[in-house]
Amino acid sequence: MAGWLFIKTTVDNKFKLWSTREKEGTARRKADIMHAAVSPAGMRIVRLLVGNPAKTVAELIDETGVTRTAVTEQLSELVGSGYVERDVQRLPGRGRPRHLYSATPAALGLISAKTQELVIPAMWEAVEEVGGEEVYDAVVDKVAERMAQHYNEQIKSDDPRERLRQFVRMLRDEGTVVEVHEHNGSIQLCKRSCPFSKLLEERRAICNVDDRLMRRVIGGSLRRVSCRHHGDPCCAYELEQ
Repeated sequence: MAGWLFIKTTVDNKFKLWSTREKEGTARRKADIMHAAVSPAGMRIVRLLVGNPAKTVAELIDETGVTRTAVTEQLSELVGSGYVERDVQRLPGRGRPRHLYSATPAALGLISAKTQELVIPAMWEAVEEVGGEEVYDAVVDKVAERMAQHYNEQIKSDDPRERLRQFVRMLRDEGTVVEVHEHNGSIQLCKRSCPFSKLLEERRAICNVDDRLMRRVIGGSLRRVSCRHHGDPCCAYELEQ
């Protein structure tokens, strides 16, 4: 019982934090920062900035040993992608202000992506080992419930078809590649990209989360008709009339 209470509390806290960060990060999601390509030179700058005080262009030139042009070009791309932020520091007197560059939270995710791929499957396995099948299912359901709450708060319709359309617009704003096809009275939602691909593990818990999330948000007679992990091109859901 103690193990289950610990897991439930952890999940609740994680998704309160997730919900807050989702609301604060709309602009960053629209830039699709987690999928932005970063060159080796850009990664070198990111590694110099992560976990350190903000640095000037001059300091980065000194530490990288490359030209000012090369450093400023990389910084411009990193700022545009959301991995680095620039602040202005005004100096005493009439001197020109200088720019300071620091790594954003997204940069931490960028350099620790491989570790995250190991941690998430391990967490799901631990949930099942500690609490068994019943707790595993309860956690999956709670995760789906918390995620659905984030979307349901913004959808303004009771009609499943309209809810699906509004949900699709939200997914697109978050960077998901999704299409909607209408045929013979039914609507099919095709998720061509998967925002959870790095969270996949043997039990495919995140697929169960996605299924329950979709049903909680859209409602109606929704069913999954294809899955990329079964060899299909994409995951698709059909809403019958």
